[in-house]
Amino acid sequence: MSGAIGERQRERILKMMAVATFIIFFQGYMVAPIIPALSVTFGASVQTVGLLVPAYLIPYGVATLLYGILADRLGIHRVMFVSLAAFSTLTMLTATAQSIEQLALWRVVTGLGASGVVPLALALVGRMYPYEQRGRPLGWLFGAMAGGMAFGSPLGAILVPVIGWQGLFVVVGLAGAALLLVLAPYRTVIAGTVQAVAGTLRDLYSGYQTLLGTPRGRRTYGYVLVNSMFHSGVFTWLGVYFQQRYGVGPVGIGLALLGYGVPGFLFGPLIGRAADRWGRARLLPIGLGLSALAAAFLMLGFPVILAPVIAMLLSLGYDMTQPLFGGIVTSLGGKRPGQAMGLNVFTLFVGFGLGSLVFGELLRFGFGVALGLFAIVELTAALLSFALFRSEIPLRVSPIVSSPG
Repeated sequence: MSGAIGERQRERILKMMAVATFIIFFQGYMVAPIIPALSVTFGASVQTVGLLVPAYLIPYGVATLLYGILADRLGIHRVMFVSLAAFSTLTMLTATAQSIEQLALWRVVTGLGASGVVPLALALVGRMYPYEQRGRPLGWLFGAMAGGMAFGSPLGAILVPVIGWQGLFVVVGLAGAALLLVLAPYRTVIAGTVQAVAGTLRDLYSGYQTLLGTPRGRRTYGYVLVNSMFHSGVFTWLGVYFQQRYGVGPVGIGLALLGYGVPGFLFGPLIGRAADRWGRARLLPIGLGLSALAAAFLMLGFPVILAPVIAMLLSLGYDMTQPLFGGIVTSLGGKRPGQAMGLNVFTLFVGFGLGSLVFGELLRFGFGVALGLFAIVELTAALLSFALFRSEIPLRVSPIVSSPG
């Protein structure tokens, strides 16, 4: 299917999908560093305001299952464009909230409306590029995720004192609308890249059985869940951590988080190429180990001037894991890439939401306990990954590899 469009068109669509992914993740995480400011604005506790993050992420994850199914039946182009339009409109309408409850409700509705873009972008890339070449384009998309988180956090904290939290939502909504207009001329090309697939509910159930019916599928989706819980749990509460430990304000929080996303934004495609060349089996344990190390540094403490470096280390751990898991998922979907990637993004975003919730509950015992437990789980996952993902190496490097599973 990758040969159905020209190389130039394919690369342009890839870059626009990366921009869409960046904007959606920017919106998703621009709330995290302004939790303290919103707490003051609405007169609510930090824990209550912290629920705004999972209020967006969990509905987003749940709705991806539906969008993936609809995309397989109706066509990726139709579902993606409607979802991007919903994201833009609902993000701007969020600025009308008059209470923390209304703000949370708008976040839930936006999560439901917006969740058809990123998973379908990933599925689209899976059809435009053959498996042995997917590392670089998936690196672009996951780098855009990390970049959205990276820039959403500092810019959210820095811009709120200037344009207010309402202005922040309006600007991001307008950015989504502008991208929709730029992407419109490519609607027909996208429609021809991935054909709609008909099927019954039994076919749908059978699809999920196929995806989760092999050890390879179960371990991949399982690691996506655990790893996303780790990263969202730690990252969501970093702003509160820096405020409480170092007494920094919104701008200081933004600057402290500046390092997050830089590795993925700059080196995502290179990491993807490395995965294609040397195999995911070699990179995954390193990425998981770096993530655990970053949490350990946070637990032990460090001079605040090194905060961007620690954030960068945490981000590098994400960039060396989730894009690689996404590459494996694209080979699991067969004729139903939307369903496979929908399940992946469902797992990813539900993990994001659960991670922020669990970490927030553990904060009752202090940051040391929360960070320590999260670091132990991630380190355990890193050690187990040596055995669990040992078959994820390029066939040209080891041509005797049997069917993974």
